[in-house]
Amino acid sequence: MERTFIMIKPDGVQRGLVGEIIKRFETKGFTLVGLKQLAVSRELAENHYGVHKERPFFGSLVDFITSAPVVAMVWEGDGVVASARKIIGATNPLSAEPGTIRGDFGVSIGRNLIHGSDAIETAQTEIALWFSDNELVSWEPTITSWLYE
Repeated sequence: MERTFIMIKPDGVQRGLVGEIIKRFETKGFTLVGLKQLAVSRELAENHYGVHKERPFFGSLVDFITSAPVVAMVWEGDGVVASARKIIGATNPLSAEPGTIRGDFGVSIGRNLIHGSDAIETAQTEIALWFSDNELVSWEPTITSWLYE
């Protein structure tokens, strides 16, 4: 099964949207295999956003993600990376479709509530960055046979 990394950013945590966001992934039928709330260190934030290091907004990204707790998660399921991106919605909440997390709850691009891996390879890298192997639990929900052929 494919895995993806999802992070509820400080604004999502502060606004009390953790349960609502988790519910959307559970309702879709994905399996939660890793979950933790943490205060992000500057080093972890810089590693996570390393691809943006040369961009002018890099510093503000790091400052924001370290400003308050986040909830880091690993979800598992068939096609979970692409499907999660659809559940999350467009980066700019003003362009995000209604029914997506950002479309329903987002207000501005700088406070867009959630991060999700954009590719399988990225997911693998991000999961390894945020979670150790012993923090992930492999299990099969009893509902699996009702989701997959």
